[in-house]
Amino acid sequence: MKKTLKSRLYEIVFEADTRAGKAFDIILLILILLSAFIVMAESIEDVSVKYHRILRASEWAVTILFTFEYFLRIRLVEKKTSYIFSFYGIIDFLSVIPTYLGFFIFGESAGLSIIRLMRLLRIFRIFKLSPYVSESRILVKAMLASRHKIGVFFFFVIMIVVILGTVMYIVEGKDSGFTSIPQGIYWAVVTLTTVGYGDIAPVTVLGKSIAGFVMILGYAIIAVPTGIVTSEMSGHNKTKSVSTQVCPECLKEGHDSDAEYCKYCGAKINP
Repeated sequence: MKKTLKSRLYEIVFEADTRAGKAFDIILLILILLSAFIVMAESIEDVSVKYHRILRASEWAVTILFTFEYFLRIRLVEKKTSYIFSFYGIIDFLSVIPTYLGFFIFGESAGLSIIRLMRLLRIFRIFKLSPYVSESRILVKAMLASRHKIGVFFFFVIMIVVILGTVMYIVEGKDSGFTSIPQGIYWAVVTLTTVGYGDIAPVTVLGKSIAGFVMILGYAIIAVPTGIVTSEMSGHNKTKSVSTQVCPECLKEGHDSDAEYCKYCGAKINP
């Protein structure tokens, strides 16, 4: 059956299994990187003053191309809202709106266009090697499966931080910089995560002893979420290889390479 122009464009824009589709996405990635370079160059005062017009014109050119691509995607899908409110749809929208907001409201985009870098997530579709995609799906499933354990763990950490912050406020007092319990909690978070800014530090022997205990405790706590997720991942079997096929109805990905129908909504997908 001969493909219509719309189906051909859909295959190019939404999928990366074909040569044209991969080329389209690679061009998008180049434009995304170019846009990020422009935003960073504009933040350099000497460069911005000297090449302001060129940078502005380039930014608008990229924005117009992304705007055209965004509306093209909306035009090609059957269910418009499925794409508009999907993860990639929201990212695509956020990648074009800063320039227009900057022009009509703020006078400049103020670097917000750098959010376009999030579109680089499509690199996993463009160079979609099946093992990488399968592993990413396993990681997502493992994180979802362990969310309750991690939630309990973080609740426990919050309690420890509040208690330690209060104790240090009592032990050290205002003269050492612990002017309030929230200030003590801030110190506990910084110390427990082994960041150690050094803007607040205990001076008493007891306070230093508590600080040493918190530092050692921090190393143990950091390893816990990793262990929880790793444990869940070990319980998942590797999934079958997947393709870049996108369901035209629900816009879901992750279909098996030999799938003919969407495993989420049952619609027929492009072979």
